[in-house]
Amino acid sequence: MTDWGQNLAQMRATAPLVQNIANYVSMNVMANVLLAAGASPAMVHAEEEAAEFAGFTQALTVNIGTLSAPWVRSMLAAAGAASAKGTPWVLDPVAAGATAFRRETAAALVALRPTVIRGNASEILALSGADAAGKGVDAADGVQAAETGASALARRVGAVVAVTGPVDFVTDGTRAFRISNGHPTMPQVTALGCSLTGVVGAFLVGQPALEATVAALAYYGLAGEVAAEGAKGPASFATAFVDALAILTPQDLSAGAKVAVA
Repeated sequence: MTDWGQNLAQMRATAPLVQNIANYVSMNVMANVLLAAGASPAMVHAEEEAAEFAGFTQALTVNIGTLSAPWVRSMLAAAGAASAKGTPWVLDPVAAGATAFRRETAAALVALRPTVIRGNASEILALSGADAAGKGVDAADGVQAAETGASALARRVGAVVAVTGPVDFVTDGTRAFRISNGHPTMPQVTALGCSLTGVVGAFLVGQPALEATVAALAYYGLAGEVAAEGAKGPASFATAFVDALAILTPQDLSAGAKVAVA
């Protein structure tokens, strides 16, 4: 039985520097989430420095939520630099199938071999080439509908693919896990999904990608469960959630992770 708390302990001991090419909506929330978890966030996206920064950061995350041509150039340059150096990086393909611009950008980033691809079921289905029923940034497909596509995508790209939802599915194309931690209030708070991508990036540093991703999702979901205990609604939940990320110990995660082999 895996002790998932060890992954949290390792991440905090490393306190990794994580470069995030995020989006306008999520930057502040994502930075606070990473700080609370125990990582060091850097919100670096300028075309003039993104690739250079990726040359010395310990992990990179790329979120295509609020795209523009200059940001796409930054994303491709930073992801290329990370891949060339062997730095772990995470792709968050927000609404990947919604427009031609998003489809083209996501495909170009996938070609740069992300370590992890984390998205909702509709986004992962779109990347895998299957028909998806996404509604903007929201999923209109269930996690189970994307499991076969996620496994095929993982094998094709050589990445870990995480399909997040009420029960998360994580696979490297050979092995797979389901994570049942979480709370229904989490999707009601803007940018918590985007911020999860940053936490996955932090856990990847110096750790096996599959296990690190599973541990990150369990930790994040468990924080949601703890936050919900005293929250009165989405606003108080958001504050309690950041507190929970900081308060949870490796021992708490070891005891509270709801992880099963798929």
